[in-house]
Amino acid sequence: MKRVAILAIVTVAACTMPREPVPITPAGDLAGAPVVRRPVEPAPSPTPGTALVRPARPVAPAPVVPADVQYVCVTDVGGERRETAIEFSPKVAQLCRKHPEMGPCQYERNLCRRSGGRVYAAGGAEITAATEAEYDRKVMRVRLKTN
Repeated sequence: MKRVAILAIVTVAACTMPREPVPITPAGDLAGAPVVRRPVEPAPSPTPGTALVRPARPVAPAPVVPADVQYVCVTDVGGERRETAIEFSPKVAQLCRKHPEMGPCQYERNLCRRSGGRVYAAGGAEITAATEAEYDRKVMRVRLKTN
């Protein structure tokens, strides 16, 4: 019985893939890349004279999404919060603003989630699984899942 339990634990551990960080677009590829992933500059800290109100339970604030960026991927790597901007080429960005359910947009959101991140759109709104389900319902996309 112990051997079966150990074998099951080893099998499950071997099947789980380690999370890889969101890839950043190399500087040399920025000009021609259809999608650019770059780190977001941290927001300025409050001025010394400003009083800070601390909530009872610390809540990570929604990231500030720059105007030219479609999404921001927020990950926690080693206890450090990292924000990565996801920018599309002008044609793809226009498509994603109008139809966020389209493949290129969804691919980038899923890439962020596979790395353990959360996706935020303009205005700091998080794109959750419920939002993705609404996108799928909108285009009547059928997902076949294997067991």
